[in-house]
Amino acid sequence: MKSHAKVVVIGGGVVGCSVLFHLARHGWTDVVLLERDELTSGSTWHAAGGMHTINGDPNVAKLQKYTINLYKEIEELSGQATGVHLTGGVLLAATEARLDWLRGVVAKGRYLGIDLEEISPNEAAELMPLLDPKQFVGAVRNKEDGHLDPSGVTHAYAKAARKLGAEVERFTKVEDIVRRPDGMWRVITNKGEVVTEHVVNAGGLWAREVGRMVGLELPVLAMEHMYLITEDMPEVAAWNQKTGTEIIHAVDFDGELYLRQERGGMLMGTYEKANKPWSEYQTPWNFGHELLEPDIDRIAPSLEVGFRHFPAFQNTGIKQIINGPFTFAPDGNPLVGPVRGLPGFWVACGVMAGFSQGGGVGLALSNWMIEGDPGADIWAMDVARYGDWATMAYTNAKVRENYSRRFSIRFPNEELPAGRPLKTTPVYDTLSAKGAQFGVAYGLEVPLWYAPEGVKDEFSWRRSSDFTHVAGEVAAVRDGVGLSEISSFAKYTVTGEGAAAWLDRMLACKLPKPGRMTLAPMLKQDGRLIGDFTLANLGGDGWFLAGSGIAEQYHMRWFEAHLPGDGSVRIEAQGAKLTGLAIAGPKARDVLAKVSRADVSNTAFPFMAVAKMDIGMAPCLVGRVSYTGDLGYEIWVAPEYQRAAFNALMAAGEGFDIGLFGSRALNALRLEKNYGSWGREYRPIYGPLEAGLDRFVAYGKEADFIGKAAALAERKQGGKLRLRAFIVDADDADVIGDEPIWFGGAVRGWVTSGGYAHHSKKSVAVGYVPKEIAEESDGFEIELLGKRHAARMQATPLFDANFERMRG
Repeated sequence: MKSHAKVVVIGGGVVGCSVLFHLARHGWTDVVLLERDELTSGSTWHAAGGMHTINGDPNVAKLQKYTINLYKEIEELSGQATGVHLTGGVLLAATEARLDWLRGVVAKGRYLGIDLEEISPNEAAELMPLLDPKQFVGAVRNKEDGHLDPSGVTHAYAKAARKLGAEVERFTKVEDIVRRPDGMWRVITNKGEVVTEHVVNAGGLWAREVGRMVGLELPVLAMEHMYLITEDMPEVAAWNQKTGTEIIHAVDFDGELYLRQERGGMLMGTYEKANKPWSEYQTPWNFGHELLEPDIDRIAPSLEVGFRHFPAFQNTGIKQIINGPFTFAPDGNPLVGPVRGLPGFWVACGVMAGFSQGGGVGLALSNWMIEGDPGADIWAMDVARYGDWATMAYTNAKVRENYSRRFSIRFPNEELPAGRPLKTTPVYDTLSAKGAQFGVAYGLEVPLWYAPEGVKDEFSWRRSSDFTHVAGEVAAVRDGVGLSEISSFAKYTVTGEGAAAWLDRMLACKLPKPGRMTLAPMLKQDGRLIGDFTLANLGGDGWFLAGSGIAEQYHMRWFEAHLPGDGSVRIEAQGAKLTGLAIAGPKARDVLAKVSRADVSNTAFPFMAVAKMDIGMAPCLVGRVSYTGDLGYEIWVAPEYQRAAFNALMAAGEGFDIGLFGSRALNALRLEKNYGSWGREYRPIYGPLEAGLDRFVAYGKEADFIGKAAALAERKQGGKLRLRAFIVDADDADVIGDEPIWFGGAVRGWVTSGGYAHHSKKSVAVGYVPKEIAEESDGFEIELLGKRHAARMQATPLFDANFERMRG
């Protein structure tokens, strides 16, 4: 075994071998994979081997499509058969709600290049003869589903990597990982040690244990997962003989089942409600090519549905039940990327769908290591989406919930209860008593809307029980004044003698003067957006940043990676150390004036001003800015004072009919101003010109900010896309994101977000279209729940287009 390598990959499952292959294919051949046993010895060897392109996140779906297309290449390069069977498949709906969801999947496929088609139950039965069409209301055909040989694929990756110069060391158990003073890593094994620049934790079932070697507790948990293989079935033999093809895959979402042909019989797997974690606290190192004891009673309810939906199973015997552990993250997506605070340490774990996602994970991680960027928008898989609130107990609760709901519908207005409430603000109980219905953002409970006694969310794809109540919250803001809790924003302080120069390089904006704020895009080296913030100059060497709460760890990783080594700049994420309130509406200044002795007139405290002032008796930082697009103020206050500030504002607002509003009303308000949001309109695949943020980019400033050259190049050539807002002739449902935008009879773009703008009484969608059609006003359609609705370009904001209210 070599003593030095550029990269050490730990774990010889399909993910680790894919990472090794992609590194070698990209030219990094001084790489070695360490496997404690044989390749495939964790979850890989007993996997059912299914593969599919469908994913709730379209960017992950693209990587899944890449993975499936990759198998031919690695088979040819390695000479190792992968056993790929592209049979196609059917996705089945037993309810109208499920069929609505499937129509959304078909719509996404239109701009992702995934060939999907809605078909009737009878048409599905013609393709998959074992199902009873009377049990279903509709289906979708997917021509790119299939299955493969898990062992063959894994060895094909490994052999292809070896041919490109990489090395694989089997029976080499990693026992410790130690960081040297020079930043290199010592990977200590039972056969000696390897000194390396990069370590990739692709440990699978042992990812937690590998992470603990460097003081990292990863939010992953293994679950027992069962599938059965039947005896040979005459119906299968008859179909094979009649058509010369295998029986295609089927996913019965409402039955929580997946099926495919296995030799002369069928394989049926289930994600049962009565699930069971495996080895909750520590994975035994001596676990290998072993299976767990089957528990047919636990999956019996699912099998009963399966036998009803697929009657041929009633007449056949079960040859084998496979029960093995698979790892999951709390939301079911992988954990991929660099770990904050551990330069050179990377993770690629929690990849439950390894044969659908393994290739994409390997591609993204190798790009990230070599180019400094994953080359795709992989936010849904980024390890930085979790913070220290994702404890072992939280992970256990959420993984069990996610597993039990893997095939369940997640409605756009549905909030899942497991592991909650965990993080709360001081006014949580006060807001709850006033009817707040909470969601969660980066672990923190966030008020969504306020319900009268006895009213709750009714989960639906269409406008629901919250609709009229959110309209009332919007009216409170537009007609008078509203108050919202905004602690879910990420808050950062930047200090030190080098702070201004550092911020000038990190952010693309012109730095504001003392007592002023500005909108601040942040770019990557390729000129694409990696963040958007509000930047406040507090005077002296003090600065304040506010940004997306879900991206706090993501942005801190970026900030810390670019800090100067001389200690002249200090950045701190305030997290729960700073809470927030906001007031907005034409009476907002009147309320603020009643609770503060500061002069808050438009002359003394104009738009984008920032100052420290007391709210009642509570010391606060107040900025005159509002995401509602109305006259408004954001108020930042230490948690011990939040309740006092809240009570003072509410008391002062009584004379102005102050009302509480949540994030659903805020969404309706920001849509009237064409305001975008991080994670939807602003993502690292868009440039500032495309996203409409170029007016905040100081192209001419002296500082050579990160991404400046690329941003200038984009500005010169014009980019490819434009972010635009549309008014949709909707029925009883509004867009939620990822719907296709049609123009001239073809899909030309996609929706990023939207909803109903209650004050303007319009259904609004925001999304990207090619710049060539971005100035057209009519001729657009947006597909929603299987129907195309006329959409008109919304050239100017629906509300306060001249900014009179906001700036007045």
